[in-house]
Amino acid sequence: MTLQKPPLSQAQLAQAKVLVVGDVMLDRYWYGAVDRISPEAPVPVVRINREENRLGGCANVAFNAVSVGAQASLLSVVGDDEASHLLQDLIAKSGITPYFGRDDQLKTTVKLRVIGRQQQLLRVDFENTPQNEVLSSQTQQFMQLLPDHPVVLFSDYGKGGLAHITDMIAAARKANKVVLIDPKGSDFSRYAGASCITPNRAELQQVVGAWTSEEELKSKVNHLRKELRIDAVLLTRSEEGMTLFDDQGATHIAAQAREVFDVTGAGDTVIATLAALVAAGMSLREAMPWANRAGGIVVGKFGTATVSYEELFA
Repeated sequence: MTLQKPPLSQAQLAQAKVLVVGDVMLDRYWYGAVDRISPEAPVPVVRINREENRLGGCANVAFNAVSVGAQASLLSVVGDDEASHLLQDLIAKSGITPYFGRDDQLKTTVKLRVIGRQQQLLRVDFENTPQNEVLSSQTQQFMQLLPDHPVVLFSDYGKGGLAHITDMIAAARKANKVVLIDPKGSDFSRYAGASCITPNRAELQQVVGAWTSEEELKSKVNHLRKELRIDAVLLTRSEEGMTLFDDQGATHIAAQAREVFDVTGAGDTVIATLAALVAAGMSLREAMPWANRAGGIVVGKFGTATVSYEELFA
């Protein structure tokens, strides 16, 4: 599919408001030199010479929406620890409007990646689950933010921040909002009533089982849509591009990546671009080729990266 001139001006996109809800994380990168193997165990010794902190989880989704030119509000729960303060500093510089609930017992999720010689050697995760009282207050905050945002994007990383997602989806749909969900896990019933979910192949297979043909895939997805009252399923298929299944049938777009360097966060970019464009007035079908293009651009960058308006509509 050939994409024509930008469907939206920067001014139009700047009016678009997306409410991002989910599990926020801090992505930490430690870069270093690897010159020898440890005498203590058969592992490389990494001499760290540079550290970098980036927005991760749904914070990266919100950052992608802002980077492409939309407005993004971010609703999440964090701890009261060093990682949460680092996150707040990054968010303050990003253009995202944060609404954080604080849970003193929570350890803010951190994904630490150790990089040596241009490749990831190790990932260390720090995490636990938020308390129910904090999540309940987040639901109240969600109801207050809802009227001002035409699109709600739930970014589920399975860390417990979306325990009340069923109530939130129901409230958003009742208010005629578009609800987009990046799903997680083997139970999609908690996403019932959504406008669109965006699983990758592995995530979808976990729920509907394997398929051996496009017809079988179409049948399985349509059954899922009907069962869960979901308007559309956007299946992201890596090197095969993406396919949108809705009431008009299935439409497929081939992948656009010229060079795949790092797929970290590509799904974040796809759903954030989709949300930004839909919030600006485009339909899912109109926005899909541009979201696909954004995903193709971001995999050519290292780490959790974003795409600008200029890059997307060049």
